[in-house]
Amino acid sequence: MDLTSTEENYLKAIYHLSDGGKKSVSTNDIAAEMKTKAASVSDMLRKLGEKEVIEYRKYYGLQITDSGKRFALQTIRKHRLWEVFLVEKLNFAWDEVHEVAEQLEHIHSPLLIQRLDSYLNYPKFDPHGDPIPDEFGDVRARPRVQLNEMEVDQTGQIVAVKDSSAAFLRYLDKVGAYIGARIKVLDKVEFDGSLEILVDQKKTLFMSKDVSCNILVLQS
Repeated sequence: MDLTSTEENYLKAIYHLSDGGKKSVSTNDIAAEMKTKAASVSDMLRKLGEKEVIEYRKYYGLQITDSGKRFALQTIRKHRLWEVFLVEKLNFAWDEVHEVAEQLEHIHSPLLIQRLDSYLNYPKFDPHGDPIPDEFGDVRARPRVQLNEMEVDQTGQIVAVKDSSAAFLRYLDKVGAYIGARIKVLDKVEFDGSLEILVDQKKTLFMSKDVSCNILVLQS
């Protein structure tokens, strides 16, 4: 069964909104995520239901099926592999790759993706720290906490970001908070939750709660 690029985008959104298929999502949630009208969403959900990649139960919302999960994970896998390729091989900045990968993820060639994965030496994470599903759809998770949840004197390593918008990534580049940086919380302001952190034992940064809640850390 083939899916259109739009159908793949909807499935990917439903997968993320449902926390990997663990919960139901509403039509309004999908409309907000896809930035479209509820009527358009309803029409697309009907098509996806006919292809048996989602199930809809009145009053309970919709859920992605096992088949739908496989399609969603394939699309996510392709997207994240292309992001790695663009950053590592074509010297794109991490804030430049999302839109290009959005186009490349819809290429339907399993052999191309297998060879891309091999060429990149089977990366486990994309440039934003998100795990890359393997060819069987398995995802390697690792325990992470939001930076704003850490306490004074706790240490860790920045491993991912929740907000992958270009503006946010450019801000992190500007202040020197990058994937892989070692950090220590020096102070936490009770009034607004802002943080003072030490990066790589040499640079002190002050971060608002809005910024720190979008940075994910592997605690040490």
